[in-house]
Amino acid sequence: QDCSYFNSNAVPLKLSFQNVDPLGENIRVIFKCGDDLRQDMLTLQMIRIMNKIWVQEGLDMRMVIFRCFSTGRGRGMVEMIPNAETLRKIQVEHGVTGSFKDRPLADWLQKHNPEEDEYEKAVENFIYSCAGCCVATYVLGICDRHNDNIMLKTTGHMFHIDFGRFLGHAQMFGNIKRDRAPFVFTSDMAYVINGGDKPSRRFHDFVDLCCQAYNLIRKHTHLFLNLLGLMLSCGIPELSDLEDLKYVYDALRPQDSDADATTYFTRLIESSLGSVATKLNFFIHNLAQMKFAGSDARPTLSFAPRTHTLKTSGRIRDVFLCRHERVFNPSKGYTYVVKVQRDNPGEVTFVQRTFEEFQELHNKLRLLFPSSLLPSFPSRFVIGRSRGEAVAERRKEELNGYIWHLIHAAPEVAECDLIYTFFHPLPRDEKAAGTNPTPKPADATWARSLGKVGGEVKLSISYKNNKLFIMVMHIRGLPPLQDGNDPDPYVKTYLLPDPQKTTKRKTKVARKTCNPTYNEMLVYDGIPRGDLEQRELRLSVLSEEGFWENILLGEVAIRLRDLDLAQEKMGWFALGSRGHGTL
Repeated sequence: QDCSYFNSNAVPLKLSFQNVDPLGENIRVIFKCGDDLRQDMLTLQMIRIMNKIWVQEGLDMRMVIFRCFSTGRGRGMVEMIPNAETLRKIQVEHGVTGSFKDRPLADWLQKHNPEEDEYEKAVENFIYSCAGCCVATYVLGICDRHNDNIMLKTTGHMFHIDFGRFLGHAQMFGNIKRDRAPFVFTSDMAYVINGGDKPSRRFHDFVDLCCQAYNLIRKHTHLFLNLLGLMLSCGIPELSDLEDLKYVYDALRPQDSDADATTYFTRLIESSLGSVATKLNFFIHNLAQMKFAGSDARPTLSFAPRTHTLKTSGRIRDVFLCRHERVFNPSKGYTYVVKVQRDNPGEVTFVQRTFEEFQELHNKLRLLFPSSLLPSFPSRFVIGRSRGEAVAERRKEELNGYIWHLIHAAPEVAECDLIYTFFHPLPRDEKAAGTNPTPKPADATWARSLGKVGGEVKLSISYKNNKLFIMVMHIRGLPPLQDGNDPDPYVKTYLLPDPQKTTKRKTKVARKTCNPTYNEMLVYDGIPRGDLEQRELRLSVLSEEGFWENILLGEVAIRLRDLDLAQEKMGWFALGSRGHGTL
């Protein structure tokens, strides 16, 4: 009963072996026939070596590296990682278009890590492992990246599986490459990292991790070229000539400095995040998998970490929707408190559900039962503000009638697992028991005066061969504009004194963010050291305003004589209205 198969092209078997240790769990493996698993073994070995390099340098990327071995020509076994799910299964919990939405991964991790400290740890694991996956898959040119080939553990660790295509040998649709982005990094991944849909300081950490990991691997370019070169004669079709090795050489860019490589990889992250092709590829894969979905695949609720039944939970005698409450997290709206009474005397629980969760229950029930067996669901569409107090009150009455009819419907409906899972308390219900959410003012964040200190800029400053190199890395904590909107910030620098304004340098403009990432190098050439010590670096952060005058968000003046430029100086500088920079 524990064995089954997967719906990919090779139809791999999911096998469960009995453990010789009576206290141990069954050993689950995937048996594949039709794929050359030597290529998977080689790819995993390369990733394992990358991970060793990172760990030796004090950088633990939290990589999940599973075991894989070839047992014959075109066949072999792969270890199954427990407590992990494919991105496709996570995304389709939000519908077939889930790959276009930003919240699925964050909601899934929140579901499995309900406590705040658990969730923060899972996000940290996600940031590190996602950065490691981005670097490893880019360097090795791993292709055929769809949402069934990327997995996420409940602990937040992300990892890739199925390395049937690598070294840039992408699948083609006619003359179009299926893998259009440098690597898979989508907006739902960025949503987990940022803790929302706007760039945050944690995104700076992610970019820095990617660039640091990339530069550490670049130092060992010849190691990877030599190891892959030894395999040229082994008969793996996608590793057969020097052109395949050249792919890795070009990806590692050994001729670049660390600063140039950091700029390069930052642009790759931006390119991948902005790629619509990846999400479209995921969506097409979702549609294709719907065709092959097994009939035994029972619908589940996206917000419930596990399924509950009448047998495990106890028979529900009655349900009553008591009240609605205003909530502000994770978004503003209303939640409905339902009192659940079971057959056991005195067993009463309270659960909180949103209108969207009631609607998801109804949609999943429609997949199992004909409409004639189900009560009608209240309309989602209302005239006027859909989150107003009056609407919430009206929905409360309609939802109360809906759940009463559900519990008193035909036994196959009223006693189904979906309903018992819906009314089973979640960790958030137990946490909220006996407490009322504390309302917060809608406008808790006020725009600060742009004249005051607002934000910091991270710079790397170095001097070599009469050249001054200024790497503008990140800015954090910029104030919003006076109208409350996020600015469109860019950085402008001068080397003072500069009466002719010839030393002006500018970065690109970041759009609608208070925490932009740049990783752009600004270079001043032909400056003797003696002259440099008389200069002052004036850095301004401005918001581009189109036809209007750009708005100054903050600036800093750095006396270069105060810095020992014999070695690189990196750090955060406070932005203010005027005054000298402090590191």
